[in-house]
Amino acid sequence: MSSGSYYVPASSRWPVLGSVALGAMMVGTGIKLVYDTGLPLVLIGVVGILAVMGLWFRDVISESRGGLYDEQMDRSFRWGMGWFIFSEVMFFAAFFGALFYVRMFAIPWLGGEGAKGVSALLWPDFVATWPLLNPPDSSIAGPEQVFSPWQLPLVNTLILITSSITLTVAHEALKVGDRKTCRNWLTGTVLLGCCFIMIQGVEYYEAYAHYGITLEAGIFGATFFILTGFHGVHVIIGTLILATMLVRIIKGHFGDENHFGFEASCWYWHFVDVVWVGLFIFVYVL
Repeated sequence: MSSGSYYVPASSRWPVLGSVALGAMMVGTGIKLVYDTGLPLVLIGVVGILAVMGLWFRDVISESRGGLYDEQMDRSFRWGMGWFIFSEVMFFAAFFGALFYVRMFAIPWLGGEGAKGVSALLWPDFVATWPLLNPPDSSIAGPEQVFSPWQLPLVNTLILITSSITLTVAHEALKVGDRKTCRNWLTGTVLLGCCFIMIQGVEYYEAYAHYGITLEAGIFGATFFILTGFHGVHVIIGTLILATMLVRIIKGHFGDENHFGFEASCWYWHFVDVVWVGLFIFVYVL
């Protein structure tokens, strides 16, 4: 296309359908947590999200391969991805902020700081500690114990850090036209992502079966599953995106300089890795 052209995509139904699928999944999850039902709605939402992702990817790839994007469109994609990652930063910042508030303010206040007379009257035997194994309300059962950060959490940390390195090697190889090296290292990155997901699943099983860490286990259980759960969803999405990039590499897509789809997936994956490092430090270690 000429340098002054700008491709305006046709109206797309995927954003609306994606929102409906996401809404169905979240409503079903809420019903499941409160009434212990709603699993079919959750599954419908998950299947819908995966279908929308696949079909939306198909359309964008078709437009890109058809030569419909120029430099101005490329800049739009970069700005869009940048703002999307910024919104994700704010998303996780809210949950880290909640964890900080609970640990630095709420629990010390319950332990007597700032309102000693009231807290002593309501919960005279409460001791402000973190992790909160003994919530002040006796009707809430806290976790029996917490994970050692130097076992499965450390393994997952090393896996994600390694995956960032392998992805960087793959990206650098693509930039110099070494597609074989890019394919091999990207394959390793996808496998590392799958390993992380499986280990996280094992950790969740151990949490429920042997540690007493559940969504009902007081504020520790709630913050633990909200932070690690949302991060796990991002890892799953990131792994699917990287797997899509791997298929495109195998099919001969992308050039030495024209490969923003691959680059955007790298941005997303590195962001997910940085979030996990924060989780490892503030949820598991400290």
